[in-house]
Amino acid sequence: MAGAENLTASEAAKRIREGSLTSEALVTDCLLRIEAREPEVLAWQYLDPEQALAEARARDKAAAGGLLHGVPVGVKDIIDTADRPTGYGSRLYDEVRPPWDAACVTAMRRAGAVIMGKTVTSEFAGFHQGKSRNPHDTKRQTGFSSMGSAAAVADFHVPVAFGSQTGGSIIKPASHCGCVGYKPSYGTFSLRGINPLAQATDTLGHFARTMDDVILFSQAMLGNPDFAAGGALRPNKVGLCRTAEWDTASDSVKAAVEDAAARLGKAGISVIEFAFPAEFEKLNDALLDVLAYEAAANFAYEYEFRRDGLSDDMASLVEKGRGTSLETYHAALDLAERCRRMMPDLLSETEILLTPSAEFEAPLLEEPMGRSQFIRFWSLLHVPVLNLVGPVGSLGMPVGLQFAGGFRGDQDFLRRTAWIEAALAE
Repeated sequence: MAGAENLTASEAAKRIREGSLTSEALVTDCLLRIEAREPEVLAWQYLDPEQALAEARARDKAAAGGLLHGVPVGVKDIIDTADRPTGYGSRLYDEVRPPWDAACVTAMRRAGAVIMGKTVTSEFAGFHQGKSRNPHDTKRQTGFSSMGSAAAVADFHVPVAFGSQTGGSIIKPASHCGCVGYKPSYGTFSLRGINPLAQATDTLGHFARTMDDVILFSQAMLGNPDFAAGGALRPNKVGLCRTAEWDTASDSVKAAVEDAAARLGKAGISVIEFAFPAEFEKLNDALLDVLAYEAAANFAYEYEFRRDGLSDDMASLVEKGRGTSLETYHAALDLAERCRRMMPDLLSETEILLTPSAEFEAPLLEEPMGRSQFIRFWSLLHVPVLNLVGPVGSLGMPVGLQFAGGFRGDQDFLRRTAWIEAALAE
Protein backbone atom coordinates (compact mmCIF):
# COMPACT_ATOMS: atom_id res chain seq x y z
CA MET A 1 0.00 0.00 0.00
CA ALA A 2 1.38 3.35 -1.00
CA GLY A 3 -1.59 5.58 -0.26
CA ALA A 4 -2.63 7.60 2.76
CA GLU A 5 -4.82 4.77 4.05
CA ASN A 6 -1.79 3.27 5.79
CA LEU A 7 -1.26 6.38 7.93
CA THR A 8 -2.09 6.26 11.61
CA ALA A 9 -4.66 8.71 12.91
CA SER A 10 -1.89 10.68 14.63
CA GLU A 11 0.17 10.95 11.44
CA ALA A 12 -2.87 11.84 9.32
CA ALA A 13 -4.08 14.51 11.75
CA LYS A 14 -0.61 16.06 11.83
CA ARG A 15 -0.32 16.17 8.03
CA ILE A 16 -3.79 17.63 7.62
CA ARG A 17 -3.00 20.27 10.23
CA GLU A 18 0.27 21.12 8.46
CA GLY A 19 -1.42 21.27 5.06
CA SER A 20 0.56 18.45 3.42
CA LEU A 21 -2.53 16.20 3.20
CA THR A 22 -6.20 16.90 2.67
CA SER A 23 -9.00 15.06 4.35
CA GLU A 24 -10.51 14.39 0.92
CA ALA A 25 -7.31 12.67 -0.25
CA LEU A 26 -7.15 10.57 2.91
CA VAL A 27 -10.79 9.52 2.74
CA THR A 28 -10.45 8.78 -0.99
CA ASP A 29 -7.53 6.43 -0.36
CA CYS A 30 -9.42 4.72 2.47
CA LEU A 31 -12.44 4.28 0.19
CA LEU A 32 -10.26 2.76 -2.51
CA ARG A 33 -8.93 0.29 0.05
CA ILE A 34 -12.48 -0.53 1.13
CA GLU A 35 -13.57 -0.99 -2.49
CA ALA A 36 -10.76 -3.48 -3.02
CA ARG A 37 -11.19 -5.43 0.21
CA GLU A 38 -14.77 -5.10 1.43
CA PRO A 39 -16.22 -7.91 -0.73
CA GLU A 40 -14.01 -10.32 1.24
CA VAL A 41 -13.75 -8.68 4.66
CA LEU A 42 -17.37 -7.48 5.04
CA ALA A 43 -16.53 -4.92 7.73
CA TRP A 44 -19.21 -2.35 6.87
CA GLN A 45 -22.92 -2.40 7.55
CA TYR A 46 -23.55 1.02 5.99
CA LEU A 47 -21.20 3.03 3.83
CA ASP A 48 -22.03 5.95 1.53
CA PRO A 49 -18.78 7.04 -0.16
CA GLU A 50 -20.20 10.34 -1.39
CA GLN A 51 -21.44 11.21 2.08
CA ALA A 52 -18.00 10.51 3.57
CA LEU A 53 -16.30 12.55 0.84
CA ALA A 54 -18.70 15.45 1.37
CA GLU A 55 -17.77 15.48 5.07
CA ALA A 56 -14.07 15.39 4.16
CA ARG A 57 -14.43 18.33 1.78
CA ALA A 58 -16.25 20.28 4.47
CA ARG A 59 -13.36 19.62 6.87
CA ASP A 60 -10.88 20.86 4.25
CA LYS A 61 -12.78 24.12 3.94
CA ALA A 62 -12.78 24.68 7.71
CA ALA A 63 -9.86 25.64 9.92
CA ALA A 64 -8.23 22.59 11.50
CA GLY A 65 -8.98 22.88 15.18
CA GLY A 66 -10.06 19.52 16.58
CA LEU A 67 -7.67 16.73 17.53
CA LEU A 68 -8.98 14.42 14.77
CA HIS A 69 -9.69 17.08 12.15
CA GLY A 70 -10.27 15.38 8.81
CA VAL A 71 -9.54 11.85 10.08
CA PRO A 72 -12.06 9.13 9.13
CA VAL A 73 -13.61 7.09 11.96
CA GLY A 74 -15.68 3.90 11.90
CA VAL A 75 -18.79 3.72 14.11
CA LYS A 76 -20.08 0.41 15.44
CA ASP A 77 -23.68 -0.09 14.35
CA ILE A 78 -25.16 -0.15 17.84
CA ILE A 79 -24.28 3.56 18.08
CA ASP A 80 -26.92 6.06 16.94
CA THR A 81 -26.19 8.42 14.04
CA ALA A 82 -28.64 11.06 12.86
CA ASP A 83 -27.47 11.04 9.24
CA ARG A 84 -26.95 7.31 8.74
CA PRO A 85 -29.06 4.22 9.54
CA THR A 86 -28.50 2.39 12.82
CA GLY A 87 -29.58 -1.23 12.65
CA TYR A 88 -28.06 -2.68 15.85
CA GLY A 89 -27.07 -5.75 13.84
CA SER A 90 -30.75 -6.77 13.78
CA ARG A 91 -33.11 -7.35 10.89
CA LEU A 92 -35.82 -5.77 13.06
CA TYR A 93 -34.22 -2.34 12.76
CA ASP A 94 -32.74 -2.45 9.29
CA GLU A 95 -32.53 1.07 7.85
CA VAL A 96 -33.87 2.76 11.02
CA ARG A 97 -32.54 6.32 11.12
CA PRO A 98 -32.50 7.88 14.62
CA PRO A 99 -33.11 11.64 14.85
CA TRP A 100 -29.99 12.14 16.96
CA ASP A 101 -26.30 11.34 17.30
CA ALA A 102 -24.95 9.36 20.22
CA ALA A 103 -22.79 11.38 22.62
CA CYS A 104 -19.63 9.71 21.30
CA VAL A 105 -20.47 10.59 17.68
CA THR A 106 -21.06 14.18 18.75
CA ALA A 107 -17.62 14.12 20.40
CA MET A 108 -16.08 12.94 17.13
CA ARG A 109 -17.78 15.67 15.16
CA ARG A 110 -16.57 18.22 17.71
CA ALA A 111 -13.04 16.85 17.24
CA GLY A 112 -13.35 17.37 13.46
CA ALA A 113 -13.44 13.69 12.50
CA VAL A 114 -15.12 12.36 9.36
CA ILE A 115 -17.72 9.69 10.07
CA MET A 116 -16.83 7.10 7.45
CA GLY A 117 -19.77 4.76 8.03
CA LYS A 118 -21.27 2.10 10.29
CA THR A 119 -19.30 -1.07 11.01
CA VAL A 120 -20.79 -4.53 11.42
CA THR A 121 -21.87 -5.69 14.87
CA SER A 122 -23.32 -8.96 16.02
CA GLU A 123 -27.06 -8.76 16.72
CA PHE A 124 -27.56 -6.20 19.52
CA ALA A 125 -23.85 -6.76 20.35
CA GLY A 126 -24.81 -10.22 21.61
CA PHE A 127 -23.81 -13.75 20.70
CA HIS A 128 -25.26 -14.16 17.19
CA GLN A 129 -22.37 -13.98 14.74
CA GLY A 130 -22.26 -11.14 12.21
CA LYS A 131 -20.97 -11.29 8.66
CA SER A 132 -17.45 -9.84 9.05
CA ARG A 133 -14.41 -11.94 8.19
CA ASN A 134 -10.86 -11.88 9.49
CA PRO A 135 -8.73 -9.72 7.17
CA HIS A 136 -5.71 -12.02 7.62
CA ASP A 137 -7.70 -15.07 6.50
CA THR A 138 -11.30 -14.58 5.44
CA LYS A 139 -12.09 -18.21 6.24
CA ARG A 140 -11.61 -17.28 9.90
CA GLN A 141 -13.58 -15.40 12.52
CA THR A 142 -13.05 -11.88 13.81
CA GLY A 143 -14.47 -12.33 17.32
CA PHE A 144 -17.60 -10.79 18.89
CA SER A 145 -19.21 -8.25 18.73
CA SER A 146 -17.18 -5.28 17.53
CA MET A 147 -16.05 -7.41 14.63
CA GLY A 148 -16.52 -4.89 11.84
CA SER A 149 -14.58 -2.16 13.64
CA ALA A 150 -11.65 -4.44 14.41
CA ALA A 151 -11.53 -5.76 10.84
CA ALA A 152 -11.81 -2.26 9.35
CA VAL A 153 -8.90 -0.92 11.41
CA ALA A 154 -6.70 -3.98 10.95
CA ASP A 155 -7.30 -3.97 7.18
CA PHE A 156 -6.54 -0.23 6.74
CA HIS A 157 -10.09 0.88 5.92
CA VAL A 158 -9.94 3.52 8.68
CA PRO A 159 -7.22 4.28 11.23
CA VAL A 160 -9.59 4.24 14.25
CA ALA A 161 -13.07 2.94 15.05
CA PHE A 162 -15.48 2.62 17.94
CA GLY A 163 -16.10 -0.67 19.70
CA SER A 164 -17.96 -1.68 22.82
CA GLN A 165 -17.44 -4.45 25.35
CA THR A 166 -19.90 -6.15 27.66
CA GLY A 167 -17.94 -9.36 28.07
CA GLY A 168 -15.08 -9.56 25.57
CA SER A 169 -16.15 -7.71 22.44
CA ILE A 170 -13.20 -5.33 22.12
CA ILE A 171 -10.30 -7.44 23.32
CA LYS A 172 -11.16 -10.63 21.43
CA PRO A 173 -11.67 -9.01 17.99
CA ALA A 174 -8.50 -6.95 18.51
CA SER A 175 -6.58 -10.12 19.35
CA HIS A 176 -7.95 -12.12 16.42
CA CYS A 177 -7.60 -9.30 13.86
CA GLY A 178 -4.22 -7.98 15.01
CA CYS A 179 -4.88 -4.43 16.17
CA VAL A 180 -4.87 -2.46 19.40
CA GLY A 181 -8.16 -2.57 21.31
CA TYR A 182 -8.88 -0.46 24.39
CA LYS A 183 -11.69 -1.02 26.89
CA PRO A 184 -11.40 1.80 29.42
CA SER A 185 -12.51 1.80 33.03
CA TYR A 186 -16.25 1.38 33.29
CA GLY A 187 -18.00 4.71 32.87
CA THR A 188 -15.11 6.59 31.24
CA PHE A 189 -17.06 7.46 28.08
CA SER A 190 -20.76 8.29 27.84
CA LEU A 191 -23.11 5.54 26.64
CA ARG A 192 -25.90 7.94 25.68
CA GLY A 193 -27.25 6.88 22.29
CA ILE A 194 -25.73 3.36 22.42
CA ASN A 195 -28.13 0.43 22.46
CA PRO A 196 -27.66 -1.34 25.81
CA LEU A 197 -26.99 -5.06 26.20
CA ALA A 198 -26.13 -5.28 29.90
CA GLN A 199 -25.62 -1.94 31.60
CA ALA A 200 -23.65 -3.39 34.53
CA THR A 201 -20.64 -3.87 32.24
CA ASP A 202 -21.38 -2.15 28.89
CA THR A 203 -18.32 -0.02 28.11
CA LEU A 204 -17.47 2.10 25.09
CA GLY A 205 -13.93 1.81 23.73
CA HIS A 206 -12.06 1.84 20.45
CA PHE A 207 -9.65 0.19 18.03
CA ALA A 208 -6.47 1.60 16.53
CA ARG A 209 -3.17 0.38 15.12
CA THR A 210 -0.89 2.14 17.63
CA MET A 211 -0.96 3.29 21.23
CA ASP A 212 -0.44 6.88 20.08
CA ASP A 213 -3.78 6.64 18.29
CA VAL A 214 -5.52 5.07 21.28
CA ILE A 215 -4.41 8.01 23.40
CA LEU A 216 -5.29 10.59 20.73
CA PHE A 217 -8.75 9.09 20.28
CA SER A 218 -9.31 9.12 24.04
CA GLN A 219 -8.25 12.75 24.23
CA ALA A 220 -10.67 13.62 21.44
CA MET A 221 -13.48 11.73 23.15
CA LEU A 222 -12.94 13.55 26.42
CA GLY A 223 -12.15 16.91 24.84
CA ASN A 224 -8.99 16.88 26.93
CA PRO A 225 -5.60 16.98 25.14
CA ASP A 226 -3.85 16.48 28.49
CA PHE A 227 -5.41 13.05 29.08
CA ALA A 228 -2.59 10.47 29.29
CA ALA A 229 -0.19 13.10 27.94
CA GLY A 230 3.48 13.17 28.84
CA GLY A 231 4.78 10.32 26.73
CA ALA A 232 5.38 6.67 27.46
CA LEU A 233 5.79 5.73 31.12
CA ARG A 234 8.18 2.93 32.00
CA PRO A 235 6.55 0.46 34.39
CA ASN A 236 8.61 -0.79 37.30
CA LYS A 237 6.68 -4.02 37.87
CA VAL A 238 4.53 -6.16 35.60
CA GLY A 239 2.42 -8.98 36.98
CA LEU A 240 2.25 -12.15 34.89
CA CYS A 241 -1.37 -13.18 35.43
CA ARG A 242 -1.92 -16.66 33.99
CA THR A 243 -5.37 -16.95 35.64
CA ALA A 244 -7.07 -20.21 36.58
CA GLU A 245 -7.83 -20.75 32.88
CA TRP A 246 -4.19 -20.99 31.77
CA ASP A 247 -4.41 -24.67 30.84
CA THR A 248 -7.16 -23.89 28.31
CA ALA A 249 -4.84 -21.64 26.27
CA SER A 250 -3.17 -22.94 23.12
CA ASP A 251 0.59 -23.44 22.98
CA SER A 252 0.91 -20.37 20.74
CA VAL A 253 -0.91 -18.18 23.25
CA LYS A 254 1.11 -19.46 26.20
CA ALA A 255 4.36 -18.98 24.31
CA ALA A 256 3.43 -15.43 23.28
CA VAL A 257 2.57 -14.36 26.83
CA GLU A 258 5.63 -15.98 28.38
CA ASP A 259 7.92 -14.57 25.69
CA ALA A 260 6.51 -11.08 26.27
CA ALA A 261 7.15 -11.47 30.00
CA ALA A 262 10.71 -12.61 29.33
CA ARG A 263 11.41 -9.72 26.98
CA LEU A 264 10.08 -7.20 29.48
CA GLY A 265 12.33 -8.80 32.09
CA LYS A 266 15.33 -8.39 29.79
CA ALA A 267 14.34 -4.73 29.38
CA GLY A 268 14.85 -4.27 33.09
CA ILE A 269 11.24 -4.61 34.25
CA SER A 270 10.55 -6.65 37.36
CA VAL A 271 8.12 -9.37 36.24
CA ILE A 272 6.35 -11.11 39.09
CA GLU A 273 3.88 -13.97 39.17
CA PHE A 274 0.40 -12.70 39.98
CA ALA A 275 -2.53 -14.83 41.10
CA PHE A 276 -6.08 -13.94 42.10
CA PRO A 277 -7.79 -15.37 45.18
CA ALA A 278 -10.01 -18.36 44.46
CA GLU A 279 -13.16 -16.24 44.75
CA PHE A 280 -12.27 -14.50 41.47
CA GLU A 281 -12.65 -17.79 39.61
CA LYS A 282 -16.44 -17.40 39.92
CA LEU A 283 -16.50 -14.06 38.08
CA ASN A 284 -16.78 -15.46 34.55
CA ASP A 285 -19.96 -17.35 35.39
CA ALA A 286 -21.24 -14.37 37.37
CA LEU A 287 -20.87 -12.12 34.34
CA LEU A 288 -22.98 -14.48 32.23
CA ASP A 289 -25.72 -14.37 34.88
CA VAL A 290 -25.64 -10.57 34.93
CA LEU A 291 -25.55 -10.28 31.15
CA ALA A 292 -28.48 -12.65 30.62
CA TYR A 293 -30.62 -11.08 33.36
CA GLU A 294 -30.12 -7.53 32.08
CA ALA A 295 -30.45 -8.50 28.41
CA ALA A 296 -33.80 -10.13 29.19
CA ALA A 297 -35.04 -6.85 30.64
CA ASN A 298 -33.55 -4.71 27.87
CA PHE A 299 -35.01 -6.78 25.03
CA ALA A 300 -38.39 -7.57 26.53
CA TYR A 301 -40.24 -5.73 23.74
CA GLU A 302 -38.41 -7.51 20.93
CA TYR A 303 -38.95 -10.91 22.56
CA GLU A 304 -42.62 -10.36 23.42
CA PHE A 305 -43.82 -8.67 20.26
CA ARG A 306 -41.25 -9.25 17.51
CA ARG A 307 -39.87 -12.67 18.40
CA ASP A 308 -39.81 -13.84 14.76
CA GLY A 309 -37.24 -11.15 14.01
CA LEU A 310 -34.77 -12.35 16.65
CA SER A 311 -32.10 -14.96 16.06
CA ASP A 312 -32.31 -18.17 18.05
CA ASP A 313 -29.14 -17.07 19.86
CA MET A 314 -30.73 -13.81 21.02
CA ALA A 315 -33.98 -15.50 22.00
CA SER A 316 -32.04 -18.07 24.00
CA LEU A 317 -30.16 -15.31 25.83
CA VAL A 318 -33.43 -13.63 26.80
CA GLU A 319 -34.86 -16.96 27.93
CA LYS A 320 -31.76 -17.64 30.02
CA GLY A 321 -32.17 -14.23 31.59
CA ARG A 322 -35.83 -14.85 32.35
CA GLY A 323 -34.81 -18.05 34.07
CA THR A 324 -32.22 -16.27 36.19
CA SER A 325 -33.64 -15.34 39.58
CA LEU A 326 -33.29 -11.91 41.13
CA GLU A 327 -31.36 -13.58 43.95
CA THR A 328 -28.85 -15.07 41.48
CA TYR A 329 -28.48 -11.72 39.75
CA HIS A 330 -27.89 -9.91 43.04
CA ALA A 331 -25.42 -12.59 44.17
CA ALA A 332 -23.42 -12.08 40.97
CA LEU A 333 -23.36 -8.31 41.46
CA ASP A 334 -22.36 -8.74 45.11
CA LEU A 335 -19.50 -11.04 44.13
CA ALA A 336 -18.29 -8.49 41.60
CA GLU A 337 -18.41 -5.72 44.19
CA ARG A 338 -16.44 -7.78 46.73
CA CYS A 339 -13.77 -8.56 44.16
CA ARG A 340 -13.57 -4.92 43.04
CA ARG A 341 -12.91 -3.85 46.62
CA MET A 342 -9.98 -6.30 46.77
CA MET A 343 -8.34 -5.00 43.61
CA PRO A 344 -6.39 -2.01 45.02
CA ASP A 345 -4.63 -4.21 47.57
CA LEU A 346 -4.02 -6.97 45.03
CA LEU A 347 -2.45 -4.50 42.59
CA SER A 348 -0.32 -2.79 45.23
CA GLU A 349 2.65 -5.05 44.38
CA THR A 350 2.52 -4.38 40.65
CA GLU A 351 1.51 -1.61 38.25
CA ILE A 352 0.10 -3.49 35.29
CA LEU A 353 -0.89 -7.09 34.55
CA LEU A 354 -0.06 -9.21 31.51
CA THR A 355 -2.44 -12.04 30.58
CA PRO A 356 -3.76 -13.76 27.43
CA SER A 357 -6.30 -11.93 25.27
CA ALA A 358 -7.89 -15.06 23.83
CA GLU A 359 -7.45 -18.77 24.38
CA PHE A 360 -6.41 -19.44 20.79
CA GLU A 361 -5.87 -17.84 17.40
CA ALA A 362 -8.92 -16.93 15.30
CA PRO A 363 -10.91 -20.10 14.61
CA LEU A 364 -12.41 -21.06 11.28
CA LEU A 365 -15.89 -19.73 10.57
CA GLU A 366 -17.51 -23.09 11.19
CA GLU A 367 -15.65 -23.75 14.45
CA PRO A 368 -16.73 -22.76 17.99
CA MET A 369 -15.46 -19.29 18.81
CA GLY A 370 -14.45 -20.05 22.39
CA ARG A 371 -15.61 -18.85 25.80
CA SER A 372 -13.65 -15.59 26.18
CA GLN A 373 -12.62 -16.83 29.61
CA PHE A 374 -9.50 -14.64 29.70
CA ILE A 375 -11.59 -11.50 29.15
CA ARG A 376 -15.02 -11.64 30.78
CA PHE A 377 -14.03 -11.22 34.41
CA TRP A 378 -12.06 -8.04 33.67
CA SER A 379 -15.28 -6.51 32.35
CA LEU A 380 -17.09 -7.31 35.59
CA LEU A 381 -14.18 -5.86 37.58
CA HIS A 382 -14.64 -2.58 35.63
CA VAL A 383 -10.88 -2.12 35.17
CA PRO A 384 -9.18 -0.89 31.99
CA VAL A 385 -7.87 -3.57 29.64
CA LEU A 386 -6.02 -3.31 26.35
CA ASN A 387 -4.91 -5.68 23.62
CA LEU A 388 -1.49 -5.20 22.08
CA VAL A 389 -0.56 -7.03 18.90
CA GLY A 390 1.61 -10.01 19.72
CA PRO A 391 3.43 -12.46 17.46
CA VAL A 392 2.00 -14.60 14.69
CA GLY A 393 0.96 -18.00 16.03
CA SER A 394 1.30 -21.49 14.65
CA LEU A 395 -1.82 -21.04 12.48
CA GLY A 396 -0.35 -17.93 10.89
CA MET A 397 -2.79 -15.65 12.72
CA PRO A 398 -2.19 -12.83 15.22
CA VAL A 399 -1.91 -13.61 18.92
CA GLY A 400 -2.92 -10.81 21.26
CA LEU A 401 -1.39 -9.76 24.57
CA GLN A 402 -3.85 -8.40 27.12
CA PHE A 403 -2.87 -5.86 29.76
CA ALA A 404 -5.00 -4.76 32.71
CA GLY A 405 -4.68 -1.88 35.15
CA GLY A 406 -6.39 -0.39 38.16
CA PHE A 407 -9.88 1.09 38.05
CA ARG A 408 -9.81 4.73 36.90
CA GLY A 409 -6.06 4.59 36.54
CA ASP A 410 -6.39 4.80 32.76
CA GLN A 411 -3.98 7.67 32.18
CA ASP A 412 -0.93 5.94 33.62
CA PHE A 413 -2.20 2.60 32.28
CA LEU A 414 -2.17 3.93 28.70
CA ARG A 415 1.22 5.52 29.11
CA ARG A 416 2.65 2.26 30.48
CA THR A 417 1.15 0.17 27.67
CA ALA A 418 2.65 2.68 25.22
CA TRP A 419 6.06 2.01 26.75
CA ILE A 420 5.46 -1.73 26.59
CA GLU A 421 4.36 -1.52 22.95
CA ALA A 422 7.66 0.17 22.05
CA ALA A 423 9.73 -2.23 24.15
CA LEU A 424 8.15 -5.33 22.58
CA ALA A 425 8.64 -3.89 19.08
CA GLU A 426 12.44 -3.77 19.49
